[in-house]
Amino acid sequence: MKTTAQQIFRETLAAIDVRGALNRHLVRDGNNIYVNRFGYLGHPGRPGRADWAEEPGASREDLREYREIVAIAMGKASLSMAEALSEILAQKYSVDGILVAPVAPSRTLSGWKAFAGGHPVPDAQSFAAGRAILERLAACDERSLIFFLLSGGGSSLVESPLDPAATLADFQQLNAALVQCGAPIEEINIVRKHVSAAKGGRMAAAAPRSLKLTFAISDVPVGREAALASGPTLPDPSTLADVERVIRENSLREKLPRSIREGFERGSFPETPKGGDPAFARSHFSLILGSHDLTHSAHHACEARGYSCVCDTQTDNQAVASAADYLLGLLEQQKSVCGGKRVAVIAGGEVSSPVTGDGVGGRNLAFVLACVPKIAGKRISVLSVGTDGIDGNSPAAGAVADGESLARARAAGLDPADFARRSDAYHFFARLGDAIVTGPTGNNLRDLRILLAEPD
Repeated sequence: MKTTAQQIFRETLAAIDVRGALNRHLVRDGNNIYVNRFGYLGHPGRPGRADWAEEPGASREDLREYREIVAIAMGKASLSMAEALSEILAQKYSVDGILVAPVAPSRTLSGWKAFAGGHPVPDAQSFAAGRAILERLAACDERSLIFFLLSGGGSSLVESPLDPAATLADFQQLNAALVQCGAPIEEINIVRKHVSAAKGGRMAAAAPRSLKLTFAISDVPVGREAALASGPTLPDPSTLADVERVIRENSLREKLPRSIREGFERGSFPETPKGGDPAFARSHFSLILGSHDLTHSAHHACEARGYSCVCDTQTDNQAVASAADYLLGLLEQQKSVCGGKRVAVIAGGEVSSPVTGDGVGGRNLAFVLACVPKIAGKRISVLSVGTDGIDGNSPAAGAVADGESLARARAAGLDPADFARRSDAYHFFARLGDAIVTGPTGNNLRDLRILLAEPD
């Protein structure tokens, strides 16, 4: 079953194709581009355009009316998205683009300047990318068409402090404290947005007169897209009061760098742009891949192998131990309902796993480690992976375990509880040969958990 679980994961990864998704949402026909699911864009003062929405949920722009096409691609899927956009516009229209990824792109794209930003903590390249993007947006006007291609990871890959006195070291300390506190990503990003010139709608505000089309691949909960890459082109629903709450509830105040802590105390940081701000009048957002696409593809792959499968999202942001108990309980319920059949549970989203030691691991590895003693001796396999191919500070995407994992670990002198205390789940599974290593996948659709059970 461990092999089957890994096959299901890899088939799912192949099914959530970034290029195909963008091509479904953006089509060029000659000088026109059609943007699906946006509806009529509307341009006050330009009569005769109401017939643009020729198909339900579609809009059209005449590229000849723009003096330049600018593109900003940021996140773990930025290279794939940038390549797809370049192909759509190819031969007739060129892009002046900035691409920011966790690693230097493996291939050069004509017209694109590339940066390799830091993740999960910003680095000097993150700051350089932030400056380059904001300077480029400041040069845009009403005849600039700007494409934003967003995917997870953008919050640390691109950074620019609101307070010019804040240093890179300050932001590295801030981000390290945030990613290790165990808070959900949307709460982490509330703090990030309020200290950054590149987040919380401020990229849209940097080019207020331009038409801005955002295409996004989401690694955040449904309905919370303003948290994706810290919402650079969306109105920010969070407030400075929310920042104070997140800091208080996660005991972060003393962990913040002095400059940022004192900035909040003095009221030095301005509020982020909200709905109704003129910067969003010509700004449009489209989600091209989300968590539903991930779980649907995994569900299909399970059923193709004869598993009676259910999908569940109740464990999003739950602590690792309670998430493991809940999903294994759901798996047992499935076995009872579908007596004598193979059963599966698919779960998306992210579990909470605060760092308690100095080991190597991540929330997916920690989840599977928590399951190891719970499934001992049972005909069950558990897999948990990050669809970006990287889990925490490990080189793995995640891990897989089955009912024999605990016995194998004990035979090798490995104590799961000890590895859990040290936040060192990666080395536990690496020793067993059950760490799943894919390398960066060029995608990022949240985490995927696959639980399989055979009849007793």
